[in-house]
Amino acid sequence: MQDNADIFDADLSGLDWAAWCERANELAGEDGYAERLGDKHAAVLIERKPTLLVSFEAFHRLPTLSPQAQPLGWALTKALGWSHLCLISERDTWFRDKRVYGYFDRLIDDGFFDDFEQVIFYGAGPCGYAAAAFSVAAPGAKVVMLSPQATLDPRVAEWDDRFLRMRRVSFCDRYGYAPDMLDAAASAVLIYDPEVELDAMHAALFTRSNVMKFRTRYLGYQIEPALLRMGVLFRLLAQVSANRLTRLSLAQLYRKRREDTPYLANVLQRLMADERDALTVLHCRNAIGRGVGGPRFRRALKHVQTKGQQPDQSDD
Repeated sequence: MQDNADIFDADLSGLDWAAWCERANELAGEDGYAERLGDKHAAVLIERKPTLLVSFEAFHRLPTLSPQAQPLGWALTKALGWSHLCLISERDTWFRDKRVYGYFDRLIDDGFFDDFEQVIFYGAGPCGYAAAAFSVAAPGAKVVMLSPQATLDPRVAEWDDRFLRMRRVSFCDRYGYAPDMLDAAASAVLIYDPEVELDAMHAALFTRSNVMKFRTRYLGYQIEPALLRMGVLFRLLAQVSANRLTRLSLAQLYRKRREDTPYLANVLQRLMADERDALTVLHCRNAIGRGVGGPRFRRALKHVQTKGQQPDQSDD
């Protein structure tokens, strides 16, 4: 059996897709497995305690979230001792593949999810879509989605022109329309930036009584890395597991953005673009005063103050 340290301290960076899958299988050892699901997908299982995190992840994004190119769920498994099933795609596929369908069919037939006290599905973007879509395989599961798409079926979402190549892929067969697949979930949390109009339109399609939506304005397309950087994501998942996550508790967790320089820089950029000079001054002074505003904030403050001191050039 592989030692925990061997698994969670392993460096998978620099490996290509095939080598990564092979190495993951070696590390899983007797605690699990890594199984290829065709050319573009794989499943990596590590069994521990009776809480199972099912995360959907994209291979090409792993290095941006983990210096060791490990699945996001491994860090959570190491911290909390959860079991982890990672469905990973070589690129963004939305996991629309018959081999992935067949894998979940097999898990259902084997009663795999019944062996766990609770199951939590997680994903972001295309992987957020998959987390919702495949959660139907484990009725009563909890789901956490970051800026997911509801579908890319052009008959429903023709307004989303970001992923035109996917219009040739069926989103109306099995495990298809993600919002409907959530009907069997105990609860779901959907986090998105309302400033990203297309993401907000998809979020609207997820309106269900068991779905709690939470807005993270000014995070744009970087919600997942931002929540990781702030230390919010793992705490959020832990609260979901403990049945303690509410809109208020999530808002309290999200207060960490006030200490996050990249987030504050996004706000600064928006304030300056809108020429909100008075708010820009307050924002810069606040960030600088709390030690989270660097030279960019000082330059912006100086620029706005200098602009305010210039004489009015308008005609009398």
